[in-house]
Amino acid sequence: MSQGQQGAPATADVCDAMEDDATVCEVAFRDYGAHAVFSGTIVTVATFEDNLNLREVLAGDGAGKVLVVDGGASIRRALVGGNVAQLAAEKGWAGLVINGCVRDAHEIADAQLGVKAIGTNPKRPCKNGIGTVGEAVVFGNVKFRPGEYVYADGDAVVVTARPFKG
Repeated sequence: MSQGQQGAPATADVCDAMEDDATVCEVAFRDYGAHAVFSGTIVTVATFEDNLNLREVLAGDGAGKVLVVDGGASIRRALVGGNVAQLAAEKGWAGLVINGCVRDAHEIADAQLGVKAIGTNPKRPCKNGIGTVGEAVVFGNVKFRPGEYVYADGDAVVVTARPFKG
């Protein structure tokens, strides 16, 4: 069994051990953060081109958590930039999974957490507070429920209802 940063298991190991209890997200994410392998308890935000709620969530304690953001797959604006990624790292978040874009990729690369997104766009997000926090979100044929578990590496993003016991 292989382990990534901070002891996170490889998604292949999670899928092998949990079989039908592991669901693979069908989005082709790219890696941006310093940690390519990460895992944690799911926290959710749903938004569209607006990161006010996302930033407020990341200002809280992130130990053992991964923020899953359904940004509607928009590629017109970034939801996370270097400052927000650094805030998340400082608050101890294990990672971010973003169904949307990031900016300042060169700064995010230094942030000590995992960041997966569908692409980049240099336009900043809106700050109107649009969206919801703490509700299940669906993308890539996966339902991400707060309190469940997400595992991410170079192969995939995998969700399980119970924690992986390697």
